[in-house]
Amino acid sequence: MSYRQLTDHYRRIAHIQHVAAVTAWDEAVNMPPGGEAARGQAMATVAVLLHELQTDARLEGWLQSADQEALGTWERANLVQIRRALRRATAVAPDLVQALSLATSRCEQAWRKLRPTNDWETFAPLLDEVIARTREVAQALGERLGVDPYDALVDEHEPGMTAAKIDPIFAELASFLPDYIQRGCERQTGVDVLPLQGPFSPAAQRDLGLQLMRACGFDFNHGRLDRSHHPFCGGTPTDVRITTRYDETDFLPALMGVLHETGHAKYEQGLPRGWLEQPVGHALGMAMHESQSLLAEMQLCRSAAFWRFAGPLVRQAFGTSDALSDRNLAALATRVAPGKIRVDADELTYPCHVILRYEIEKELIAGTLTVADIPERWDEAMRDSLGIDTRGDVRDGCMQDVHWPAGAVGYFPTYTLGALIAAQLAAAMNEAIPDIDERLAQGDFAPMDAWLRQNVWSRGRVVSAQTALEQATGSELSVEPFRAHLARRYLHDGE
Repeated sequence: MSYRQLTDHYRRIAHIQHVAAVTAWDEAVNMPPGGEAARGQAMATVAVLLHELQTDARLEGWLQSADQEALGTWERANLVQIRRALRRATAVAPDLVQALSLATSRCEQAWRKLRPTNDWETFAPLLDEVIARTREVAQALGERLGVDPYDALVDEHEPGMTAAKIDPIFAELASFLPDYIQRGCERQTGVDVLPLQGPFSPAAQRDLGLQLMRACGFDFNHGRLDRSHHPFCGGTPTDVRITTRYDETDFLPALMGVLHETGHAKYEQGLPRGWLEQPVGHALGMAMHESQSLLAEMQLCRSAAFWRFAGPLVRQAFGTSDALSDRNLAALATRVAPGKIRVDADELTYPCHVILRYEIEKELIAGTLTVADIPERWDEAMRDSLGIDTRGDVRDGCMQDVHWPAGAVGYFPTYTLGALIAAQLAAAMNEAIPDIDERLAQGDFAPMDAWLRQNVWSRGRVVSAQTALEQATGSELSVEPFRAHLARRYLHDGE
C-alpha cells in the first residue's frame, strides 16, 4: 500500500516535470521576446511546486512502511532512488529554489541576446546572481550530504562522483593530450583535405539531418528536431525534443551536432517503458548519457565506414564536388584543429575545453574566483591548454555555453567522463559485433542499438552506472580505452 502511494506520488511529479521540460524547450525554440518575464515567473512557480511535491512530509513515512513490503528488485531500487531524491530536495529551502529558478531564467534569456553582441558587461551581473544562488544551494546540499559543496553539485548530474575521483582522471588525460594534439596536427601536415565550399542552406542541412536521424534509429513518433541558439536534447522519453543550429558556410557542425543529440535521444527513447514515471526508470547519470551521444557521434559517425553510407546522402543534398567525397568528408570529420568552440572541437582537444570549465566552476563555488574575473581566467587557461588567445572575445570564450546561465554547474565533467565511457563501451561492442564497419557502411545501426539497449538503455537505474559499465565491459572506468582509440584514429598507432 505505501509503495503504491509512493509511485502514485512520483507519477504526479513526472507529469509536472514533463510539462516543465517541454516548456523549457519552447522557451529556447519558439517563445517571443515579450514572453520572457512572464515565462520566468511561471517556471519559478513550477520549480517551487515540484519542490513541494519532492519534499512532501508523507514521503518519509511511506518509505519506512514500503521497506516492510514484499517488493521485487526494481521496486527496491526505486526506493533507493526516491530516498536519494528526498534527501537532496529537503536540503534546499523553497525560497532558494524559487530564487535560483528566477535567476537562471533571467540569465539564460539575457544570454541569448547578449552573447551575439559580445556584451559581458551587461551579462556578468546576471551570471553573478546565478553563481551566488548556486553556491547557496551547493552549501546546503553539502551540509546535508556531508560532502564538499562542489561535489554536491556534481552528484546531482553524476551520482557518487566527486572531484577527488575526477582530478586523477583529468590529470592522466592532461599528461598525454598535449603530445597527442601536437602529433595529431603534425600528421595532417601535407595531407590534402579540401575545404567545404558553401553556401549550405539551413533547409537542406535540416533535411539531411532528418535523413540521418531516421537511419540512426531515431523514433519520430516520439520526438522531433528544431533550431535553437545552443544544441540540446530535452523533453521526455516519449516526447524527445532535440535542437541544433546552422552555419551556411559549413554543414558539418550542425550535422554532427544532430547525430550527437540523436545519441542522447535514443538513450531516452530506449529507457524501460514500464518505469518512465519513476526515478528508477531514469538514465544512469549524465556521464553515461554523454557516453551515448559521444559513442554515436565520435565513435561511430566520424568513422570512415559511416561516411561510405552518409557520403552519397551528403552529395544528394549539396552536389558532387570533390570536397564531398567519402574520403574527404571522413578526413574533415576527424580533423585536429584547436579552436575556441567546445561543441565544434575534435576528440583530441575536446577534453581540454572540459577541464578548463571544470577548474573554473570549482573555483567559482569555492569562492576563490569571482564572475568578474572569469574572462581573464578563461583566456589564461585557453592559452595554456590550446595556445589560443580569447582576449576581447567573450562571445566565443566564456559566454559560448548555456550551462552556467542555466545553473548547470557540475555538469561539464560528465562530458569527458562520458567520452571515456563511450570508448570503453565501443571497445566491448566491437568485440561483440565484429562487423560494425560493414554495418555502418550500409547504414545499419540495429545491431549496435540492440547491444546498447541490452547493456545500457534498458537498465534504468536498477544498478549504478559503475556496475552497468563493469557488467557491459568487464572492467571499471579506465582512461586506457580512450587513449587507445585516440592513438588509432589520430596517430595511426597499432594500424
